[in-house]
Amino acid sequence: MSRSEIIDGTDAAQGARVRDRGSLYTLAAGTYRAEVSSLGAIVESLTADGRDLLVRNPEQGPMQFYRGAVVAPWPNRIGDGAYTWGGQQIQAPLNEPERSNALHGLISFQSFTATSVEENAVELGTELFPSPGYPFHLLLTVRHALDPQTGLTTTVTARNLGEQVAPYGVCPHPYLVAGPEALDQWSLQFSAGTVLTVTEDRLLPTGTEPVAPGSDFDFHEPRVIGETFIDHAFTDLGRDEHGRLSVTVTAPGGTGVALTAGPECGWLQVHTGDRPEPENDRLGLAVEPMTCPPDAFRSGTDVVSLAPGQEAAAAWSIRGW
Repeated sequence: MSRSEIIDGTDAAQGARVRDRGSLYTLAAGTYRAEVSSLGAIVESLTADGRDLLVRNPEQGPMQFYRGAVVAPWPNRIGDGAYTWGGQQIQAPLNEPERSNALHGLISFQSFTATSVEENAVELGTELFPSPGYPFHLLLTVRHALDPQTGLTTTVTARNLGEQVAPYGVCPHPYLVAGPEALDQWSLQFSAGTVLTVTEDRLLPTGTEPVAPGSDFDFHEPRVIGETFIDHAFTDLGRDEHGRLSVTVTAPGGTGVALTAGPECGWLQVHTGDRPEPENDRLGLAVEPMTCPPDAFRSGTDVVSLAPGQEAAAAWSIRGW
């Protein structure tokens, strides 16, 4: 995709349905179906054999709780929205005012343009121009592609169009649905050696601790979630021979969903989706493979330093059964 295709607003799609969150692109491969919005490149739905693998957004109005979002140029939070980069003191907007944080980057509600549309894939891009909260210039490309065996693979590529080194991080924000049973009955499996400890009021990092065998955060072997509350980031993740991490959620009836991510994602946020509204409480498990941890723009931990003209890519996949 060229930069000019984004600037000119060219849309390669024909007949994409338009609604509150922009154009909607429908993808199909085997028993999989997905819907992708041009607003934020959101994954609005993903099904296998007609079963929802993700919690959906409402049909009308804005995206809720970042369901299906692509989060960049920083994942999770920046405490007070204030960070220093290249000698600049920068203040990002506080869009989590109750905790005085800058939450989930800047692109989730930004319009994207489709530059390639196929039966099983769509590629969208957006240009993130310099702003007071992020005075850097990026071109972001998101490709969502369905495969009959591996499900939905998303690849996000950022290219620095500016003249200064830019800080960068990315993650997805899907809420996985294992099956029709309640989340408390699902079994969760992922391997992590370290958990990031956070403050109770603002969810900002305070340090790290080992994941002790048998502790609330030990899901090295599949274990029923029960009433356990999780809203934490993990690292020192177990990986396969290709460097991929894996998170698996299985319902009592035997259905399930798995998310995998590549070695570029060194961190994993897991959240049991606890909400004060009963109709939204614990509907799905948020699983967010991240290239850097929460508050990374302040700590500097694992932030990608994107040089002018340089690209960085990250990818993850979701499949169901």
